[in-house]
Amino acid sequence: MSSEKTVLKDYAPMLVMAGIILVVQITALLLATPMSANDMQAFEDPDSTANSIYYIGVILVFTLLLLMAIKRNMEWIIQLTILLAVGATMYYVFYALLSLADISIVTNNIISGLLAAVLTILLYKFPEWYVINTIGLIIGAGASAIFGISLSILPVLVLLSLLAIYDAISVYKTKHMIDLAEGVMDLRLPILFIIPKHLKYSFINDSFKKEEGQEREAFFMGLGDAIMPTILVVSANVFLVQKATLNYIGFISYPALGAMIGTIVGFVALSILVMKGKPQAGLPFLNSGVILGYIAGVLVSGPGTPFY
Repeated sequence: MSSEKTVLKDYAPMLVMAGIILVVQITALLLATPMSANDMQAFEDPDSTANSIYYIGVILVFTLLLLMAIKRNMEWIIQLTILLAVGATMYYVFYALLSLADISIVTNNIISGLLAAVLTILLYKFPEWYVINTIGLIIGAGASAIFGISLSILPVLVLLSLLAIYDAISVYKTKHMIDLAEGVMDLRLPILFIIPKHLKYSFINDSFKKEEGQEREAFFMGLGDAIMPTILVVSANVFLVQKATLNYIGFISYPALGAMIGTIVGFVALSILVMKGKPQAGLPFLNSGVILGYIAGVLVSGPGTPFY
């Protein structure tokens, strides 16, 4: 009985993380409609695979700049940049939600701006784990929805494949992603989700400097691990309907549902390896899972459903 309790205790945080991914995906699907109605697409031509190459280029340049800032002890630049990006993303989320109400554009701008500013200031002044997780859910769902309505299926498939390869190289080969994560963690920004092992845990007071053999008091999952597969979930729910009549469960199409299930299957495989104690690249597992789940959803949806 004690061994069963130990297993449950060890894997409970992983179940919570899987739940967080599902919340991000469902929220992103709900945000897709109002965001599309307000023309919040990031790219003019959603069918262009060049968008994926551009996205990868931006990620590479941004990563390089972050690493340079860390090495030169200029963390304030990272903090300012990410806080501005967080505030802007929350503004778009609140604007999309408030656009569903009967209020003027000016009022919407003011309220959305104030909400985004207040939460960004709260994050800066009090970056406790529950504040970071809450804001992480907002910007995770918002970013996923924006890129999901901006990229059709083929560009997303190209993007996720390239990101999976890049993530594997950066974690297992060059290891610069591990250095980046350790360098940015001290800034206590919503670039990750935090699952404490006990309710007394404080992310603010966590030094992150553990002696060899000493366990961490919380589990961490990068925000990108939730965002990237969710882009395909949203895209599958938005763009395939323009080419075929899809079967739905509620407001979620079969291909999108398959992608969601595939994400969780990939996450389970990732969790098994993570529990062995070594850093793992998340996107090879998550992106492979969401792509295979999407393909399964297309097949279940019917023979007339195109793959992209």
